[in-house]
Amino acid sequence: MNIAVLSRGSSLYSTKSIINAGAIKKHTMEVLDPTYCTLSIENGNPIVRYYDEIIEDLDAIIPRIGASNTYLGSSVVRHFESMGVFSVVSPEAILQSRDKWICTQILSKANVPVPKTFLGNASDFDTILSEFNRAPIIIKILEGTHGNGVILAETYKSALSTMQTLQTANVPFIVQEFIEESNGSDVRIIVIDGEVVAAMKRQSKDGDFRSNLHRGGSSEIIKLTPEEEHIAIKAAKALGLGVCGVDLLQSKNGPLVLEINSTPGLEGIETTTGINIAQKMISYIERNKR
Repeated sequence: MNIAVLSRGSSLYSTKSIINAGAIKKHTMEVLDPTYCTLSIENGNPIVRYYDEIIEDLDAIIPRIGASNTYLGSSVVRHFESMGVFSVVSPEAILQSRDKWICTQILSKANVPVPKTFLGNASDFDTILSEFNRAPIIIKILEGTHGNGVILAETYKSALSTMQTLQTANVPFIVQEFIEESNGSDVRIIVIDGEVVAAMKRQSKDGDFRSNLHRGGSSEIIKLTPEEEHIAIKAAKALGLGVCGVDLLQSKNGPLVLEINSTPGLEGIETTTGINIAQKMISYIERNKR
């Protein structure tokens, strides 16, 4: 098969891992940077040009769409899908998972447990803060990644000033309960085609509450409970994601889905678990393109 990875970084670990996995299975692999794709509708037909070449021989795509490229990237995926090209994630799923509030709404509708969350649109922020009994809270901008745009407000004053600043700057945000008992850790679970294929526990470095490996956190293999595995699969299904990373918090009330990543990084979890997740992505395509 002819398979393309939609990525702006051909030298990135995840992109290279997928390219290598496909090549080992004798597929023709290539990297397409979505920013160099020109999309058009001509004579009623969708056309994708890469630089000046029309792309019309792909069987499948693996989107690796970054947060700064969400709109264009999802548009490219939609165009390829309309041409009959199989994608491991849909454009709608990319858009919905990228927005933290929309993602939380969809998970709630599917009865997937999530932390107590408010959209930061109240005319009186006291209305929101009173619901948390002035306990520490988490404030998140809607499309932050790698822990960026996530703020721990430990006092009422810091929460109020942060919310007012974001509102003045017209930056949409959510307010979420702080799960203190998680102790700066979370669980990253990779789900492919409705099956958990890998999991690791991430721990924040000293002085930080965010467990992202990009921020210096550490990781270790974890054996999931049946409940954690069930919730991760249910979350992926709710968003309609064939491939995703599900982040769970281990709370005193059970596992809570923190967020879902439609473009999960592979380096940390492949290195930690020794599992070739890229190979499992290729196998997923093979099962669906027989």
